[in-house]
Amino acid sequence: MSNGLVLDYYPMRDIDPPPGWLMCSVGCVASSIASGFPSGAHNSEGRGVPHVRPMNIDRKGRFDLSVVKSVDGDIPKRLAKGDVLFNNTNSPELIGKTTVIPIDDQLAYSNHMTRIRLEPGMNPSFVAKQLHFLWMSGYFRHRCKNHVNQASIAAEPLSRTVPLLVAPSTLQDRIADALDELLSDLDAGVAALERVRAKLGQYRAAVLKAAVSGELTAEWRQQHPAAEPATELLQRILAERRRRWEEAQLQKFQAAGKAPPKDWKAKYPQPVPPDTTNLPPLPAGWCWATIEQLSSEIRNGYGLKPNATEGVPILRISSVRPFALDLNDRRYLSGIASDYLVDQIRTGDLLFTRYNGSRNLVGVCAIVPNIDEQIVHPDKLIRARLLPLIAAPSFFAIAANIGASRRFVEQRIRTTAGQAGISGSDVRAVPVPFPPQTEQDVIVEMVEDQLSVIEHLNHDLEARLQSSTGLRQSILRHAFTGQLVPQDPSDEPASELLKRITAERANNASRKAAKAQRK
Repeated sequence: MSNGLVLDYYPMRDIDPPPGWLMCSVGCVASSIASGFPSGAHNSEGRGVPHVRPMNIDRKGRFDLSVVKSVDGDIPKRLAKGDVLFNNTNSPELIGKTTVIPIDDQLAYSNHMTRIRLEPGMNPSFVAKQLHFLWMSGYFRHRCKNHVNQASIAAEPLSRTVPLLVAPSTLQDRIADALDELLSDLDAGVAALERVRAKLGQYRAAVLKAAVSGELTAEWRQQHPAAEPATELLQRILAERRRRWEEAQLQKFQAAGKAPPKDWKAKYPQPVPPDTTNLPPLPAGWCWATIEQLSSEIRNGYGLKPNATEGVPILRISSVRPFALDLNDRRYLSGIASDYLVDQIRTGDLLFTRYNGSRNLVGVCAIVPNIDEQIVHPDKLIRARLLPLIAAPSFFAIAANIGASRRFVEQRIRTTAGQAGISGSDVRAVPVPFPPQTEQDVIVEMVEDQLSVIEHLNHDLEARLQSSTGLRQSILRHAFTGQLVPQDPSDEPASELLKRITAERANNASRKAAKAQRK
């Protein structure tokens, strides 16, 4: 029965089938194995019948018609309740997802799916879950035939070479029932964990929103009514910004051996002030400011492509995500760090994405944490170097990513040749809420404390969710190695079932031959 089976990468190759079981090919227990038909005339209006495609089998092996396309006209191949449906064409990672059709309805299926119609005595759920377990274990990833953008497993090798452990018929039913109950309970537990994770995400968003609206520190303001207004700090920042510009200009004149021209100070480029027309009100003591007002310089990074496998690190654009900078997401430039001084980042810099394929990631911001190495930022990241008078730059990294500040960015994103982007002038004009300096420190501390708790809970949830995947595989492995439900010695062995299937096939062949002769 196992001749021709491919057992390389088979997850149960070292396990002997329990008494009464046997191993055979899928084709030994299938009355027909056939792929579906392609259709370029799908519709989303429900005309005709649903055309089942790979997306209609989820990663847990469940049949899912939440997103479906329909086909009308002549339907050459249809599905019936109890058919096993195998995903024969997909990415190597997803090929082999399998489900059983649970509904008695009119359904067509695409050529990316293979319908396995079983012989009497075979439980469809038992077979579908076993094939899906092979997918989960990676068996089909190693068995598929790779093409340019996808992979496939044809009906013939599926029928002839894929192993299937066959239990006695009544035991198949008991195993299928036990799996339905256990996996249903597991799914309910996973769904509960997902709901908790979603609520943590909502809580995190609420904390950040409260941070930039002043709600988070409302009680603190009541206890500290004498805090210096943000407008006074902003005036000192603007004065320091101008002083630095004048100092830099004098150094340029001196280096050129020239005296400063008359009225040279009048050429100072005033930073763009915030347009508060459509901005929400702020708490007493707060004001609006722009990124340019708070920065000594705003510039793009190094413009040439990385050209080395080691050397001076340069960040990728993907290193910046909202609130987070991945310093390990890097490439390399040749030469030495001093060749790129003007494009190096410093602790406390804000980095904004200029371009991205996704609008959601354009103009997002992250702060450079404490670093002790020299790292370059690329042209597709805009660097804002905040002035030293700003004691809590982390607050502005938060503010730039949410609320009115983020809406300002989203309204200015432009798409060219499929690439969404934002200009440096728009980044300069991004409005951010500006609290008093002491309140900035309090906000950052409170946010870090609460986000730390959320992050800890998220890590715990993620570990539990990953554990659920391992538990699912363990349950399935136990099921198909005879360890999930008790064996009953009185069950008719699978060998008898296979004998009947073989005999019935021989009888059918004889009847067809006799009928052909009569014609």
